[in-house]
Amino acid sequence: MDIIENEYGVCINNPDKFVTVSNFEYANGVDVAENIKIFKKTVDFKLDIAQISDYDDFFVKEYGDVVIITFLNNDVVIEDFTKDLKVANSPKGFIDARIDLSHVIYIKKKLSLGDLIKIYKKVSAVKSKFLAGLKLPLHIDNILNTNDFLAVAANDCNDGEYDDIDLNELNIEDAVEITLEDSFEKLELTFGILDYFVAEGILIGDLVEAGINLLDDVEATDELKQKVEAQILKSLTDVNVIALLMAAIRTEQDLKKNNIREISLQDDSALFCTDEVLGLAVSNQIAGTRAALNFKHYKGAKPGIIYGLPPMLDDVFAGLIAGCTSKVFEEYHDFLSRG
Repeated sequence: MDIIENEYGVCINNPDKFVTVSNFEYANGVDVAENIKIFKKTVDFKLDIAQISDYDDFFVKEYGDVVIITFLNNDVVIEDFTKDLKVANSPKGFIDARIDLSHVIYIKKKLSLGDLIKIYKKVSAVKSKFLAGLKLPLHIDNILNTNDFLAVAANDCNDGEYDDIDLNELNIEDAVEITLEDSFEKLELTFGILDYFVAEGILIGDLVEAGINLLDDVEATDELKQKVEAQILKSLTDVNVIALLMAAIRTEQDLKKNNIREISLQDDSALFCTDEVLGLAVSNQIAGTRAALNFKHYKGAKPGIIYGLPPMLDDVFAGLIAGCTSKVFEEYHDFLSRG
């Protein structure tokens, strides 16, 4: 097998021909061809199976008798939001953006069509399970592998004699998982707390407004708003605050999907106080006892965006703004008294 790259794309060549199972745009599902071509634009592909893909890069990994060629298409970049915080963004917006991890998998053996189909199904299942297990932010998950392609190929067998091989010995699952991990590393795609805020529709400006909303006897100046925003962003670099927020976000996702058999919030929500515990912990982590007292105030009033959040999130975000505003107001009053 040879891999040839030129201005048109990539050609994977086998003079003895491949037998393939694929979901390619230009293929019949099951094909015999000398070339597997991944084009960046339409050209002649006689005696080939082909896929048109605006891929950004590709890489090749070998695992014994298994060769995996991965094609990467990514419209998402990780940008600095502050000196210490980053956020995933896309110039295309998260409706049109795509992250596609596509594969051509070549087995250096003569395999029956039945075995190829088994491998194709196994690879598809492994990819789906791996990507679902990442539990990425919803807006990222929505654009992941929406236009990916997959081809599984082996050597053509004109004489009807197949290699005697135990498919389990190929370790396809491990090879695919390792390749997917490598794909995210090559794309430098990581996701953090601000990405999960975006997934929940929570903006920093909304949290600032919610915090300012309950001010008593203090003018909501632009300077004060900036201080609250700066404190929120500072707090979101605290690993303990991040962990508490993520605990609430993950739990909310599971509760919404009824993934935890023993918990049904419709039974008696009065017995469920974990949301308050997490909210208190967040406020206390940021500003201590005073913030824990103010948490009750924010929890009861549910100002601004807090009012529209689901049960687990309204309390932890009430705790976040209670902690941040307590910290700021204490410093701000000290500043005013010194002035």
